Amino acid sequence: MSIPTVERKRFMVGKYEIIAQPIPNSAHMLRYNVFVDGNRIGALLSMPTESDCRFLENPPPVPPLKIFRVTHRPGRPRKNPAS
Repeated sequence: MSIPTVERKRFMVGKYEIIAQPIPNSAHMLRYNVFVDGNRIGALLSMPTESDCRFLENPPPVPPLKIFRVTHRPGRPRKNPAS
C-alpha cells in the first residue's frame, strides 16, 4: 500500500506563476516554485504571498561580513597597563 500524495497545482499570485508539486516521499507537503515571465526565481515550502514573491525577485542588499579577527579581542583587560 502506498501513501496517497497531493496533485500538482498551477496558479497565479499577481504577476507571479506558482507551480506546486509534491515533495518526494511526503504525503502532504508541497514545494512552490515561483516563476516570472517563464523564469524561475525561487522555491518555497509554504504557500507564497505576493510580498514573498517580490522578495524573491528583488532581495534587499546584504551588508558585507565583518572579519572576525578584527572585531574579536579575547582576554580580560589588565588592571595596571603601565607596568
